[in-house]
Amino acid sequence: MELLQILECSPPLVREPLDVEQATGIAQVFKALGDPVRLRILSIVASHSGGEVCVCDITGAFELSQPTISHHLKVLKEVGLLASERRASWVYYRLVPETLTELSALLNTPATV
Repeated sequence: MELLQILECSPPLVREPLDVEQATGIAQVFKALGDPVRLRILSIVASHSGGEVCVCDITGAFELSQPTISHHLKVLKEVGLLASERRASWVYYRLVPETLTELSALLNTPATV
C-alpha cells in the first residue's frame, strides 16, 4: 500500500490506535523529516515563490555535495513529501500537499487530550 493511502486510512491518533502497517508507513515520513538537511530542503521548497524549486537552488543552499543533496531529495520523494519534474537538464521539486494534509490530520488532536 502506498504511503498516501496509509495516511488517508489512518485516524487521528487520539481516536483509535494505528495498526502495524499504518505505524510503519507513517514512521517512514517522520524518519525522513527527522534529518535536519531534509527538513531544511522541505522548508526551502515550501517557502519558494511559485511553489517549486530547481535542484540548482537547493544545492546552492548547502555546503554538501550534489550527490548528498540528491540522496536527501530521493528520500523525500520516496515518502511522498516531494514530487519532481525534469525540464531539459534541470529537475524541479514541489511539495505534495496531500501528504502534508494527511500528516496534519493524523496529528490534529483536541486541545484537551
